Amino acid sequence: MNRTLTRYAVPGAAFAALGIVVLALMAGAAIGETAIPFDVVAKTVANRLFGAAYALEPLDEGIVWSYRLSRAVVAACCGAALALSGTVLQALLRNPLADPYILGISAGASTGAVAVAILGIGAGLFTLPAGAFIGALVAFALVTLLAARAGRGNSAIILAGIAGSQLFNAMTSFIVTKAANAEQARGIMFWLLGNLSGIRWPDVWLALPAMLAGLGVCLWYARALDAFAFGAESAAALGIPVRRVYVVLIGTCAMMTAAMVSLVGSIGFIGLVIPHAARMLVGVRHGLLLPVAALVGAVFMIGADILSRIVVPGQVLPIGVITALFGAPAFALLLGQKGARP
Repeated sequence: MNRTLTRYAVPGAAFAALGIVVLALMAGAAIGETAIPFDVVAKTVANRLFGAAYALEPLDEGIVWSYRLSRAVVAACCGAALALSGTVLQALLRNPLADPYILGISAGASTGAVAVAILGIGAGLFTLPAGAFIGALVAFALVTLLAARAGRGNSAIILAGIAGSQLFNAMTSFIVTKAANAEQARGIMFWLLGNLSGIRWPDVWLALPAMLAGLGVCLWYARALDAFAFGAESAAALGIPVRRVYVVLIGTCAMMTAAMVSLVGSIGFIGLVIPHAARMLVGVRHGLLLPVAALVGAVFMIGADILSRIVVPGQVLPIGVITALFGAPAFALLLGQKGARP
């Protein structure tokens, strides 16, 4: 009987998750300074994807398809990818405060992307995502080295991450101040706070594959992540190839973070807060925790994007401001939980 229930529960949960994502995407396309009815959003998608011939106002259809819907899809991918990265890093490092932003991965990705965009490093061989990926890997390698030399237990990686973040943020500011013109400086500083304003459909073809590939890799190693709950030594004793798991999963987190940073800038707190919210919903088994964290992250990011467009009439706030307003209090609560574990 339990097998029968499981056989029906898994597809049912998948359809429910898909329905939640679709509703969130529709809300992202409908809600804004100019409200657009949900049926107009649905008809626009039908016209564009399935060749339907619904009569719609060209302006409304253009807003939905060319501006809001692509933005909502990338926001969902970004939220899911950062939540996945935070979940994986917290499990691997056994630290509830680990996430790509705090560990300096986002800051390193920002530096790599800015170095390619402004300094032209790589002479055209490196794209913006490639520069962000290299920067993310360099940042995490530096943070890991600093933590290993400090040798102060579980808190060392967080302290090293804060130092690394400050270093790479300073390098980014130096590059912008030294080499960028006034227009580039304004655009990049706004982008660094998290900016979805320039997102269009071509950006989806980077964000969506990166997020789906990362989700697939993380789910493949879900049981290994469960074993890391008891520490790396215990995982090795259970037959887990610890070094390979570290390399693959850290590389996957860096890839996802770099892809999202190259598109929308550095956005904090999602990778920190969302994994804890997901654990409150479904527990600590990563086979379920990872997809739920991705779902919650996607919906949260779409909601943050909606708020960024309607909080101040006539002006779009950087989305990082919205995530920080929610994430900073949650971070303070986590700091107050002594001895917390992922």
